[in-house]
Amino acid sequence: MAPAFSSQSEDVDVLAGAIYTWCAERNIKLRSQQGLSIASIAIDLYHAGHQTQDDLLTALHESEIH
Repeated sequence: MAPAFSSQSEDVDVLAGAIYTWCAERNIKLRSQQGLSIASIAIDLYHAGHQTQDDLLTALHESEIH
């Protein structure tokens, strides 16, 4: 049974992986304004309960962010 919490390192890995994948799919530079906006949205989605990389990417896709 998995613990109810994850380490900060795992949180960062999930967020970074989803943000990197999202930006790579759209040819967005991570350190651009768009990249920072996506990071902010991804963090909000993570706190809203999308806590795996796949779930986070699905939520980003469903939000139709451009």
